[in-house]
Amino acid sequence: MASNALSPEEENYVRMALLLTGISPPAVRVLFDKEFPPASLSSSINTTTTKATLNNLKIRKVINNKQWDLLFPNSGNTDSKTFDVTLMIALLRNLPTVPLVPPINGYDNLPGTIETTPASDLARIKHYRNLLAHLHDSKVDGTLFTTAWKDLSDAVLRLGGNTMKQECDQLITKQLDTSSQEILQAKKDIETIESSLDLIEADHTKIKKT
Repeated sequence: MASNALSPEEENYVRMALLLTGISPPAVRVLFDKEFPPASLSSSINTTTTKATLNNLKIRKVINNKQWDLLFPNSGNTDSKTFDVTLMIALLRNLPTVPLVPPINGYDNLPGTIETTPASDLARIKHYRNLLAHLHDSKVDGTLFTTAWKDLSDAVLRLGGNTMKQECDQLITKQLDTSSQEILQAKKDIETIESSLDLIEADHTKIKKT
């Protein structure tokens, strides 16, 4: 229907949202499960040292209450399949048992193209998730889209393997239905990221004023 037609810039936004919320999380989880094998995940995060580190991350609001409950559920075992990208990156970045070499300019900046380490790929995904969350008009121009898509699809390939890269290749040509649950959920997930970022920025502002 004409009313549902997307402009090229809006299509770019939707495709990036689908990549960042649908494909990149399983790719990051491949790396996460290598560093924290699922069979021993619960015991790994329940050591005295690790739990103290996680509690510090919670106090600093790097980890929120919902994520904390996923790490330490009231019943059942901790399962990485319930973790979002933000939580997995926070754990990979901050737990001292993880032997990841940080990106040259840290996790909070977009790495250069010559950096292809797992940590730099995590930083790329984090960068573009945050960038998309701040695009209030839900549009991505062609130049940014081309650069971002290559950065992200290459990161997905390195982290998750050929199968996930093929999903990226299919997504870039996929016909989009703006009323589909997949797209509506992707937009909702990006809005959730935006809300989380706003809360973090507000907390940092309060800390600076005190």
